[in-house]
Amino acid sequence: MTRGEGRPEPQPSDASPRGEGRPEPQGQAPQRGARSEAQPSEVNPVKLRHNKVELALHALRGGDGPALMLLHGLGERSPARVPAELASWPGPVFALDFTGHGDSTVPRGGGYTSEILMGDVDAALEHIGAATLVGRGIGAYIALLCAGARPKLVRGAILRDGPGLAGGSARPGTPQIPMPDPNAEAPPDPFALVELAADVRPPDYATSFARQAAHLSGLERPISVCTLERPDWLRAVVEEPGVEACECDEALAVYAASARGAKR
Repeated sequence: MTRGEGRPEPQPSDASPRGEGRPEPQGQAPQRGARSEAQPSEVNPVKLRHNKVELALHALRGGDGPALMLLHGLGERSPARVPAELASWPGPVFALDFTGHGDSTVPRGGGYTSEILMGDVDAALEHIGAATLVGRGIGAYIALLCAGARPKLVRGAILRDGPGLAGGSARPGTPQIPMPDPNAEAPPDPFALVELAADVRPPDYATSFARQAAHLSGLERPISVCTLERPDWLRAVVEEPGVEACECDEALAVYAASARGAKR
């Protein structure tokens, strides 16, 4: 694809977490990672198919170079423009609305898990190619999981404070039936707020993804923790090799430099 021809259309994914749906092909399949320098207003939002959900992927800034993808917190949506603290990133910047949030589909009846949101990110990575992930809150947890599950596509995961970072307890509790108001305005989907806030996050489950990222990504530091809040799962992750606690601007610089070095 040549410069200025517009964003590539989504193509099928050959591996989504737990068999989740894949973006449907539309037109000629592009090469992985092909991007346009078109202004975001000309292409926003791109709609990707994930099972029965239509996901909204926003291009906040075009250009060449390594891609950055933002993952919002629980109950939030993608920002309208690149946040000031991320403006130093040298390449294109994207932002994904999770299922039940922003401009993405609100499914009927709930059934949200972190693995469903992993499938959302997988569909977006299939569309844009390799990218560094910046996650807020629950987006930070999803960024960690994707770093381990898709180590060749996630070129660094930056974990930041935000809504939904803690999740539920480390062990399943007494089963409860969520009773959100079905008449509540959405998005965000009230079922998503209830179910994902109680999502179980065992520390050993989280560290298994950190270890996969460290072993398979080829990055010296595949995960950067830039949070003040440290729930149990995140405290365990910070102790793993390949995980560094640092400021966000330092993490951005590390992954930008790593992407530039890989292209030489």
